[in-house]
Amino acid sequence: MGRAVYEGIYQPGHRSADEDGFRKDVLELVKELNIPLVRYPGGNFLSGYNWEDGIGPVSERPKRLDLAWRTIETNEIGLHEFFKWSKKAGTEINMAVNLGTRGIDEARNLVEYCNFNGDSYWSNLRKSNGLEEPLNIKTWCLGNEMDGPWQIGHKTAEEYGRLAAETAKAMKLVDDTIELVVCGSSHSHMPTFGEWEMTVLEHTYEYVDFLSLHQYYGNQEDDLENYLARSLDMDEFISGVIAICDAVKAKKHSNKTIDLSFDEWNIWYHSNEHDEKVAPWQIAPPLLEDHYNFEDTLLLGCLLITLLKHSDRVKIACLAQLVNVIAPIMTNPDGDAWRQTIFYPFMQVSNYGRGTVLRPLVESEFYATKDFEKVPYLESIAVVNEEKNELVIFAVNRAKETMDFHIELGDLVVENVIEFSQICGSEIKEVNTEKEERIKPVSSKNYSLDNGINCCLQSLSWNMIRCSLENTIKGGVSNEME
Repeated sequence: MGRAVYEGIYQPGHRSADEDGFRKDVLELVKELNIPLVRYPGGNFLSGYNWEDGIGPVSERPKRLDLAWRTIETNEIGLHEFFKWSKKAGTEINMAVNLGTRGIDEARNLVEYCNFNGDSYWSNLRKSNGLEEPLNIKTWCLGNEMDGPWQIGHKTAEEYGRLAAETAKAMKLVDDTIELVVCGSSHSHMPTFGEWEMTVLEHTYEYVDFLSLHQYYGNQEDDLENYLARSLDMDEFISGVIAICDAVKAKKHSNKTIDLSFDEWNIWYHSNEHDEKVAPWQIAPPLLEDHYNFEDTLLLGCLLITLLKHSDRVKIACLAQLVNVIAPIMTNPDGDAWRQTIFYPFMQVSNYGRGTVLRPLVESEFYATKDFEKVPYLESIAVVNEEKNELVIFAVNRAKETMDFHIELGDLVVENVIEFSQICGSEIKEVNTEKEERIKPVSSKNYSLDNGINCCLQSLSWNMIRCSLENTIKGGVSNEME
């Protein structure tokens, strides 16, 4: 949608374009984010998409009306091109099948086209289109937001559950190594939330591996304290969905545990007014081009910490989207690509939040807002990376005052602090631009190693502390307000 692909990852003729038309400046920024999985083609677009339109000679591909966003899809980029891009970006594909206007037959054919290594119609067609070896795509989504009345081919929970179950069975008959994601509620405030999950899982529990969650947040009321508390809503949403999954597990007397795929989450509200004025039936018009500010950085950090807290069950979490469309990366078609303010928390967690998440005991003062009764000023999580023998701590100070942050390590022994970086000190509405990156991490020496780790968290700040360890035994985290 919008300029995510055309003028985003792909722009032949741009000064940074490679031999395949992919922007190398965008690829370099994507590599900085270290993304292991990209959902494709994803979103509302999926429910009217014919995957066959994106294979074969580009000159013979049809132009189609994308009814989801009322634009023209040229199909210049299709499955083969995106697969080639994914290899350049160092990522895997999370493929999605259309269960809006299509169904079982198209889904099983796509798995055969992508993953079958033998002599068959669809695998031979793949080979004739230039890919001799299978793509071996492991993770597959069974449609998108099928509970939403806005969705092309919207279905009731009963209709979707039956279709998803039968589609899942057919897809796994083609390739029994794939993992499947079934649609949960489009967001936690859907009137069918809860009932939808229960009904869909009743049909699909033994055939799927993940249940999806989607959620977006905004600060339409310009209430900073309430906005920075939105991660508590995400926490409650995740906990509720886990409870539903486990209730179905108990009811079915199953030994199988369903994990979660939070495959759409982000901040989305800045562009709403602009998008109402975009004329229909253009090719790649600017849509959902939110320009993120400093307060968005802080909330995104809180959301990342929340996802890490639930990493025992949230195994996939796709920031939606990647380039130009509510994205950490923006491009100028006549200029450069640049990092939005939300780029850096995501980049730091993606690169350094790998290993074993610790469950800290956090002591913090609280505040109240119109939507949340008890919001901790400190949001924090710690991760031990056993391979690198590192302890990494992420923290957001929601307060407008500095905070004394004391970390009691228990049996952990820190040799030294490798890096203490902070994003802080900016006007809350400040943004990054193509010409100037105002919001980015800066190094701090304001710490000591005295009976643990002691440091000062600046007011309204995102923080990352990386430490080298002598061992990897788990400890705890606490803080005191100044």
